[in-house]
Amino acid sequence: MEQVVFGKSDVVQMLVVALLAGEHILLEDVPGVGKTLAAKALAHSIDGKFNRLQFTPDLLPSDITGSMVYRSDRREFEFHPGPIFANVVLADEINRAPPRTQSALLEAMSEGSVSIDGVTHPLPQPFIVVATQNPFEFEGTYALPESQLDRFLLRTSIGYAPRRWEREVLVTHRSGEPVNQLPSVATLQAIRDAQANVREVVFEDSLVNYLLDIVEATRTHSEFEYGVSTRGALSFYRGCQARALSESRDFVTPDDIKALAVATLAHRVVHDSVFQGPTRHLVEKQIASILEQVEVPV
Repeated sequence: MEQVVFGKSDVVQMLVVALLAGEHILLEDVPGVGKTLAAKALAHSIDGKFNRLQFTPDLLPSDITGSMVYRSDRREFEFHPGPIFANVVLADEINRAPPRTQSALLEAMSEGSVSIDGVTHPLPQPFIVVATQNPFEFEGTYALPESQLDRFLLRTSIGYAPRRWEREVLVTHRSGEPVNQLPSVATLQAIRDAQANVREVVFEDSLVNYLLDIVEATRTHSEFEYGVSTRGALSFYRGCQARALSESRDFVTPDDIKALAVATLAHRVVHDSVFQGPTRHLVEKQIASILEQVEVPV
C-alpha cells in the first residue's frame, strides 16, 4: 500500500489493523488528501472487490443494500445486491446522507449481512467500511450520533503529505493512476485466516488491567459526560491484538495500547461542551493526557 500511499505509514497501518480486527475505520479529513486512494490500495493489495458509495441527501437505504426486482420472464422477484456487497466499501462523505440511510450502512457494518423482505444475505468476507467525512464543512450534513460513531474501531486523519512525498505523487501520476497497477500480496482466504489468528494473540492480565484503567479514566474524567462503553473497550482490546499481529507478534505490548488509544477512544466519549464539532482535537488531547497519568505495567 505504501507504494502508492506515500509518507503515511501510520494511516496504512491503521487501515490494516481495522481489516485484521474485522472492524471499520472513519477517515475525517479535508477533500483531496488520499482517502479514496488509501481504500483502493487496501482492496487491490488483498485482491478484493472495491465499491465506492458517494453519500448524498437523496441516497436511499436500498441504494446501499440492494432491492428486490421483478423479473417478468420468470414472474418472480429477484434480489439485486447493492454496492455494500464488496470486500472494501468506501462510504464517501457519510454525513451527507440522512440518518435512515446512515443506519442501513451501519447495520450492515454491525451484522455483516443485510435483510431484504425477510431474507438475510451475508456480506462477502473479509468486509471493511472505510467511511469519510469533512470535518469543516457542515452545511447540508447530518452529524453521526455517538452510538453510530461507536461502530467504527478507529477514527483518524490522513493530513497533507510532506513536500518530498507530494512531489513523488506528482511524478507517479503523470501516466495514470498507479493504484490500478498495484499487485495483490494476500488472498482473501489469507486475510480471513489472519482475522481468526488475531483472536489468539496473547493479552496478558496486567495489560488487560492497563487497558481497563484507561477506559475507566474516561468514565471518571471531569470533562467527559460519558466515557467509553463496554463495546468500545472490547473494540480497543481487539484492535490491540490486531496491531500486534500486523507487526508479526503473537502478544500485545503496552505500545500497542498507547498507539491505538486516541484513535480508538476519542470518538467514543461525549464531551461536556455543547458544541460537539470543534471539540475533536480537545478530546484527543485529553485522551493523550489520560495515557500519561495511567501507570504502565512493568
